[in-house]
Amino acid sequence: MTEPTTVNAAPEVIVSEKGFVPTLLLCFFLGVLGVHRFYVGKIGTGILMLLTLGGLGIWSLVDFIMIAVGSFKDKNGHTIKPA
Repeated sequence: MTEPTTVNAAPEVIVSEKGFVPTLLLCFFLGVLGVHRFYVGKIGTGILMLLTLGGLGIWSLVDFIMIAVGSFKDKNGHTIKPA
């Protein structure tokens, strides 16, 4: 008898309509104020970043790295990647 074969298809990645470069620049220059999070629609965490000054800069640095490597997501869960 033959065993059933399974195919592991990679999940489809939906790219956000928000731009990669504006998100990266907003995070670099105004990251401690959470402006990049407001830009991608994450209002709640944007307010938290504003109140904590980006987690004293640590949260902003983590976000900057995530945006740069292409793993940052917008409010709908779509990845923000360079086109």
